[in-house]
Amino acid sequence: MAGTFDELVAMQRAADRARSEVEELRDRYGPPTGTLWTELQTHTYETAWHTWRDLARAVQRAITEYARDQGAARSQVEADVKGVARHPGVEG
Repeated sequence: MAGTFDELVAMQRAADRARSEVEELRDRYGPPTGTLWTELQTHTYETAWHTWRDLARAVQRAITEYARDQGAARSQVEADVKGVARHPGVEG
């Protein structure tokens, strides 16, 4: 897992990029239900979705461990990580 705050920020940015890719695919292909997708579109979307889910899960786990190791409130660590990841130049 992540050992430093900067590693947590990098993990959050990767998860955010993966989420953006899923949203872009939804915009391009239409909603996952009610739209007939090709096999390739389905595979591409599912791969992107699983990637996002796995990255998001990993960063959440790492934030929990980091907060515990630092003796900090988990919610504050998460807010700080997301703030820095999504708004460069903001210090956590």
